[in-house]
This record gives sequence, C-alpha cells and structure tokens, in this order.
Amino acid sequence: MSEDRKPIIDVANIKSKKDAKSAVQKLSDAIHFHNYRYYVLDSPVISDMEYDQLLLQLQELEDRYPDLMESTSPTQQVGGAPREELGLVPHPIPMVSLKTVYDEDDVHSFDDTCRSDLGITQVEYIAEPKFDGLAVELVYEKGSLVVASTRGDGETGEDVSANIKTIKELPLVLMFRDKMKPPARLVVRGEVYISYARFNELNQRREEEGEPRFANPRNAAAGSLRQLDPTVTAKRSLQIFLYGVAEATGYSFKTQWEVLHTLPKWGFKVNTDQARICKGIDEALEYHREINEKRDGLPYEIDGVVFKVNNIADQAKLGMRVRNPRWAIAYKFKARQETTQLLGITVQVGRTGRLTPVAELAPVNIGGVEVSRASLHNLSEIERKDIRIGDTVVVERAGDVIPQVVRPVEEKRSGSEKVFNMPSSCPICGGEVSVSSDKRTAVCMNSLCPAQLRRSITHFASRSGMDVEGLGRKRVDQIVDAGLITSVASLYSLTVEELASLERFGERSAQLLVDEIAKSKNQPFHRLLSSLGIPHIGTQTAKVLAKKFGSMEKLMEASMVELLQIESIGPEVSQSITQYFADENARNVISELTLAGLTMTGKEETLSEQPFAGMTFVFTGTLTKWNRDEAANIVENLGGKSPSSVSKKTTYVIAGPGAGSKLKKAQRLGVQILTEDEFAELIK
Repeated sequence: MSEDRKPIIDVANIKSKKDAKSAVQKLSDAIHFHNYRYYVLDSPVISDMEYDQLLLQLQELEDRYPDLMESTSPTQQVGGAPREELGLVPHPIPMVSLKTVYDEDDVHSFDDTCRSDLGITQVEYIAEPKFDGLAVELVYEKGSLVVASTRGDGETGEDVSANIKTIKELPLVLMFRDKMKPPARLVVRGEVYISYARFNELNQRREEEGEPRFANPRNAAAGSLRQLDPTVTAKRSLQIFLYGVAEATGYSFKTQWEVLHTLPKWGFKVNTDQARICKGIDEALEYHREINEKRDGLPYEIDGVVFKVNNIADQAKLGMRVRNPRWAIAYKFKARQETTQLLGITVQVGRTGRLTPVAELAPVNIGGVEVSRASLHNLSEIERKDIRIGDTVVVERAGDVIPQVVRPVEEKRSGSEKVFNMPSSCPICGGEVSVSSDKRTAVCMNSLCPAQLRRSITHFASRSGMDVEGLGRKRVDQIVDAGLITSVASLYSLTVEELASLERFGERSAQLLVDEIAKSKNQPFHRLLSSLGIPHIGTQTAKVLAKKFGSMEKLMEASMVELLQIESIGPEVSQSITQYFADENARNVISELTLAGLTMTGKEETLSEQPFAGMTFVFTGTLTKWNRDEAANIVENLGGKSPSSVSKKTTYVIAGPGAGSKLKKAQRLGVQILTEDEFAELIK
C-alpha cells in the first residue's frame, strides 16, 4: 500500500481470487484508516470523492467474490467507531448512510432501478440539500427530549444529550400546533452544522486566544458537538436542521413531504424553503444544477443534494441494502477539498505592515475553480500544522471562505521538504520586520513602506476611519500613481489644481474632494487614532486609549508598563503601540497631521450625544458597500451596538442577498428590516 493510505488498484484487471483477496485487504485497511481520520479525529487526509472511490472499489470486489466479504468489512458499517468516553447509545433502528454518487449516469441508474422495482414509469422524488455537518438522532418521550446521539457505527452512537441541549433552536419540549399532537415516543434525525459567519467568528476568536483554527465548518460542528464539556459547546453557536422520522408512535406518514411539513408543527427547524417535490428524475437533476449555482449564497455549507422517493409505502417496497436504503441517493457536488503540492511560500505586506505568508500551489481544480494560491495565515499556524515547502498538502475552498491549506500529508514526505522562515526584512522596502513572541504576527516597521501606502490611505479615509467621502480605493490608486501623495498626512496638502489635472477629475469633483478632506480634520481624536492603522487598534481600543490618555502627545510617550495597566490592553497590543510610536517615520506623520490641524485632543463624545445611542443593528446576508466589520464599526462610531444575533431588542436588521435564518427570525419577531441602501441613507 502507498504511504498516503490510498492504494492504487486496477479492479478491472484483477482476475484471480488470490489477487482479489490481497486487494480487498489493502482497500479495507485504507478505508478503516480514513474512517478513523474522518470520524474519530475529525481530520481527513483525502477528499470525500477519493474516499468514495476506495469504497466503490471494495464493493465491486466483494460483489465479484462474495466469500471475501468479512463481517468487519467497511462495506458492512456506516461510520467510525464511537468514542466511549462520551457514553454509548444504541439506535432503535439502524442509522444508515446514503449511497453517494458523483455523475448523472449513476443518478439515472438509481432512477431506473426505482421505476423497474416499483413497476411505474415515473417516480416522484423529494430533493433536499445535503448538509455538511454531523448527523444526529434525537429521542423524545412524552414530548420531552430524553437522549441525543451521533450516528457512530450505525448501530450505536455517542451520547451528546448534554451538548445538543445547548442548541437554542432545538426544542427540549415538543410544541403542539394545528392539532398535531406530538407522539408519545418520537425518534427524529437531522444534521448539526455551523454557519459560515459563526465559523469565521469562531476561528478568529480561537486565533486571538492562541488556539488552532478549525479546518472547515464540518470539522468545527463535529468537534463542538463532541466536547466532553457542554459549556464549550454552548459557546460555538451550533445550529440544526431536522429531516427525517425513524419512529412516531400513533403516526403513519404517507410521504416524505408530509414528514418535512409535520416536523415544524412539533417545533423543529426544517429546511422546507430549499426542499422541492420533483416529478421524475429530470426535475431532480435540474434541482441539483440550481442548488449548485446558489450554494455559495447560502449561509451554511452543503456538499450535494439528496433524492428520496417521496411515497413512504414505495420506500418500504424498495427496501434496504446493508449500508444504505435503495430508495434514496446522495448526489454530491464536485470536490471542494483536494491534494496538491506546495511549491513555495511568498509573503504579502498589508496596509498595517503585517506580513502574511501565502502558499504557492501546483494548480488544482476544487469545486470547478482552479486554485493556485491559498492562505497560510501566520508563522504560528505554519509551525503548528508543520507545513513545509515541497509538501503534498490538503487544500480547501468552501463557500465564501478563502482557499486555505488545511494540513500536510506527512505520509508523502520524501525528506527534501524545507521549513519556512519568516524574513527578517520586508520583501518590499527592506525595512525591519518585528515578529511577535507567539509568532502569530509579523510587521514591517517602516510606516512609509510602498506596499502599505495605498492600503493605509484607503483605510485612513474609509467610513470607519476619517470618513472622507469620494476617496475610495480607485481614487487612492490614481492619486498615488500620479505621485501627489506619499503619506496620509500629504492628503491635507492636495490642491484643486493638482486633482483637476488627473483623468476623470473635473474642477467641481476636485473641489468636492478637497472640501471633504478638509472636513475630516474635525473628526474626534479616537477616530484619528483608529485610522492610523496601528496593528490591533480598532475603534473600541482607540476609544479606550483616547479616554485614558486624552491626547496624542501623552499616548506617544506612554510606556508598555502604563499601557498594560489598562484592563483591556494586553502585551501584544501594548507592544504594537510602543513599536509604532518608536518609529521615526510614524512620529513625522503625526507631526505633519498636527500641523495640518487635525484633532489631537478633545473630550470623547458621550453615548447619549450619538445618533445611534441605545440602538442595535444586526447584519445578515451579503453586503456590497462594506464588509461586516466596517458596517459594525459605523454603527459603533455612531453610538450603537452590532451583535451577531437577532432578539426582540434588535432595532434594525440589515438584510443583503442570501439572508437566511436571521431574516426569518426578524420577520417573526416583527423587527424592522432595512436593505443595505436604506441603511446607507440612515447613516447619512
């Protein structure tokens, strides 16, 4: 077997039972290994498609030589072994998985079998998204949740009852609506998942706390639900969709569609908005194409669609295989996680001078998109994952998550791989690079570094900064390219004549921009402070510093000891501040801004003086004018708050394209909903 546990076997050329026996053993060993990596460690080293291909090869050999099939064969089990430390729960009815396919021919073959065995010319299917999370089973008795478990090996799962109760949208006691009295005993099944927004927030928080990032939303959901401490799970903001009934005392359902529309009457969250009745397989395939096109706009990860025979009596006629039902199939999308070679690591310099390592990859197609570069985040992540130049690596692209290197495939190392070292001097300007003690941050200390200039000015003039209307990224690029500005301070020496000489500028537009720049001189001290682009200094920290020191002069002379005495300031932030003001170029810029007349002191605005005082804004869906952080900063700068969840106390929900559960909850609670354009008008 090859060292990556992915044996290369040409099943078609195996002619003897002896060769087949050897191949079955190799394939079984490989699949058991990958089951362990996927289900137990939550750390797969191959893509889902590669795993399914191994399983299909084994199934083909066992079909050809039935006596080679052992009771311990991977084809006879559903998932990985459960973790006994969580406690074990037997499933009342085996919790099987679905047969997985990747092309239309296999879907048509599935349909042919269904039509043939049922003796009908057209089958009605229910098409639903296939969520990429963790499958669970919930048992309710007399209307109350008594136990929750994972799939485990299909016969026995892990007890996650305490953790599942932390999911706020899951009913602990069943509801009674539309005369649909809950059954005395109800066993339902669904998928626990984490949204992209929560996933990104969780990873950002883990990075700030020095913990390893989760590779993808599926791993985050699985790892969170299987915590031994429920208080950890509670902080992860997990969600759940229910999609099936295994038992329901006193109830008999005629169709899967009826199941989907009954569950909400008992208080369950069901994704009925995305489910569809399909008359025949052609409509089902069209659904697959449609959902594949819109998947990036969904707030959660899906990796395919599920087709189920709608009529439950027909499901019973079609029956079960050992591993999966004959009446349902999972039609996966193209893989979003693949392996490729890490050719090299380059370093980018951002607006704050922060150096970010980027993986240069042998081009690989992931989910229909060619990926040749991916984020490596920081030196700490590279060392934690032990990623080396020359490695074969697992690369992932999921939804709106930037492609990233998940892990190296250590089994493929040859010994020629090289360890990456962060450069000691900036690759753009040659300035000194400062690396934090935890190796999570590396910064070019030259504030006049050309790589920083464009981004620094754009940040300085942004709505969350000095709010210079009309000075967006394209205008900044044009002015910098013309050599009219060399620092943020030189903005204030721009003349109408200089701007009017540029392409797409007239005298009126030049005058408007000069007026806007002049108006920004009156912004309060804390906004100037957050606009400078000092690493780790955002709006809230800038307000704390402005209130504590009262002036730029006092802050510039503050020692690390003084800064560390402030409750919300830690070693990394205090080091960043002192290093910034120790740089002669930075101090020169401050002097120039002072001479230009910007506010360097002043009393902070009190909350009651601000227009959004006491108001709460929640953002959902895709924003086009700002990113989430910028929008939240605008709200906070105007005295409001921007939490991540909707409640009765929410003043406004700003909903962009792809808005999901937050929008629905706002509608249910009667919270006022604004479009992004309406929000833009409001903040004017």
